[in-house]
Parts: sequence; structure tokens; C-alpha cells
Amino acid sequence: MPALANEADSRQLFGRETYQFSDLKALTKWTGALERYFAEKGVAEGSCEENFLTRCHLQEWIRFLHGLRGKDRWIQIEAVNRYLNAVPYLEDPINYGVPEYWATPSEHLSRQGDCEDYAIAKFLSLRELGFADKDLRVAVVQDLNLRVLHAVLVVYDGDQPYILDSQTRYVLPAFAILHYQPIYAVNEAHGWLYRPF
Repeated sequence: MPALANEADSRQLFGRETYQFSDLKALTKWTGALERYFAEKGVAEGSCEENFLTRCHLQEWIRFLHGLRGKDRWIQIEAVNRYLNAVPYLEDPINYGVPEYWATPSEHLSRQGDCEDYAIAKFLSLRELGFADKDLRVAVVQDLNLRVLHAVLVVYDGDQPYILDSQTRYVLPAFAILHYQPIYAVNEAHGWLYRPF
């Protein structure tokens, strides 16, 4: 059983208490996406028109982020949300031929993606812009309206969580969203399990 979150990391999400853990080995889709992301610097040259990962896709994204450096934190958050939400949605079984695949930002930009791919790309975009790992979480939630699992990026401003969601162009405070029930969340250092109602 994971240890109860310490005071510094006990920030709530959708009113839920958390249990924090540090061993992320069991979350292979997440750790695999991070490993591939850090290895992408060796990606081959190629055209951005191709539907597989090329260095062009990575460079295009880096140029976008470079244009945001030094700007206000909220301008960065809203721009990243808009930029990545413009990528067309495509489910993993069609895109990758497997039930679930967590993509890197370059894979997402070159091949499209589903909800967790948007959240991961937003997470890594904000990390590239200098946001602290402790203020970001990729969260898997139950959408109570659609009765499906969904993933979003959570950005904390102090103790207040804000949601970057592929289903809306607006960055919303978590308290304004009533139909998500958090299950678990991750960042580079920790994971969190959320107590059910």
C-alpha cells in the first residue's frame, strides 16, 4: 500500500484525498513514453508530411516552445493547450494496432492520438518551458457523463489545480468540472492514487 502523501504533495484533485507513491515501474506505458521521449534526439531526418516520426516533427514542436520562452506562465499554459488540442484525435487501436499506447509529443504530432497523448504532450511541453515536475500531473479520470476513462493534464498554481483537457479549448479550474472522478496521476517522480467517494 502506498504511503499517505506528505504535506508538500497532498494537494487534492476534484476534492479527493491522495496516496502518493514513488515506484513507477508498474506504470510501463508512462515510463515507456518518458524513455522514448528522452531517446528521440536521435530521430532520423525526414519531412513533416510523413506519417511516421521524423526529426522535423520534433523540431517544429521545439520551435513552437522556443517562441513561448520568457512569456507569462498563463500565456504559456493556454498556448500549449491550444497548440496540442489542434492535433486530430485518433484512437490507439486504429493508430497503433494495440488497445492502449502512450505516445511521446513527437509521436502525437506525427501520428495524431487520443486523450493521454494530448496530456503527455502538454506535460512535456510545460516541462520543456521550465515548469516544475511537482506542479504537473497526467491524471487518469473516470468521465461520469460518458462513462469512459479519460486523461487530462493537471497544472497546480499553488494548491489550485487547473485542467488542460483535449475536449475543451479552455483551461479550467478543477472545481468547475463536476463530471470527472480521478483514479490516479503521475509525473516524472511520483504517482498518486485517489480515494473513491
